[in-house]
Amino acid sequence: MSDLPPPPRLGVAHRRRLRALWRSAGWPSHDLLEAELLVAGLLSRETDPQGRDTLRLTEAGLRLMTQDAQGHRSARSAHEGLVARVALEMHRAGRIVWQGLSLRAPVAVDAPDVVPPPALSVFDVGAVPEPALAPVRWVQAMPDVYSIRHTTREDWVEPVAHEIKVSRADLLSDLKKPAKGAAYAAVASQCWYVLAAGIGQAEEIPEAYGVMQAHPLAGQPGTFGALEVLRPAPRRPFVLPLALWMALARADARRFEDEAQAGLGDDPGASGEEVA
Repeated sequence: MSDLPPPPRLGVAHRRRLRALWRSAGWPSHDLLEAELLVAGLLSRETDPQGRDTLRLTEAGLRLMTQDAQGHRSARSAHEGLVARVALEMHRAGRIVWQGLSLRAPVAVDAPDVVPPPALSVFDVGAVPEPALAPVRWVQAMPDVYSIRHTTREDWVEPVAHEIKVSRADLLSDLKKPAKGAAYAAVASQCWYVLAAGIGQAEEIPEAYGVMQAHPLAGQPGTFGALEVLRPAPRRPFVLPLALWMALARADARRFEDEAQAGLGDDPGASGEEVA
């Protein structure tokens, strides 16, 4: 029976070190990570005529690094495809859509595990009695898709945030961040998770969120067709605060190919848009 230890399990730090060595001159750090990569056969040690050691990626190391890069590109492509699909669906529903927004959101200092259903935006401090005001901290809310109704009535705006997930690991990591959900609740009246089919179940998602499942199109990697509602999102009364209006005004709303600017003399109801 061999007394050799089992090969080391490679994690994110090992892969990061491989990429760093590929971009560098290969000077060794002589730490445990490098030792494990050498034992795994992903690195080789070379000695120059002056007796100086350098490290080089082996063929196995190069294969692992390129496979990881391809996996990351594939995940990004699928994520971008599903973001575009959800944005298009919101546009078809008559909403104004933003992608990749970064919004400052106030959350309670001790954010709860479950997002509460506030009746008012926490931006609207003037509407909350002084004793009810709780200490808050400011965080960045970055929904993948954010949309509001195309209306002129402030109480009909109904902002909605969609969080897109195409991998189970990313979903599980996200569910460990209750402050993220609290931030979304501070900027939207509805919050949704949109999951690529097969990565999760509605029961795993907190009740404060709606859940959609996106079905991929056969033979077209990174593209999605039907969006199936597994659980509707709770609706909370929400008045869009001035600070959020200003952030949306500074950002560029998504433009779609079927959008056309109506003439000044056109009937405002002729295009089917909501007139309020």
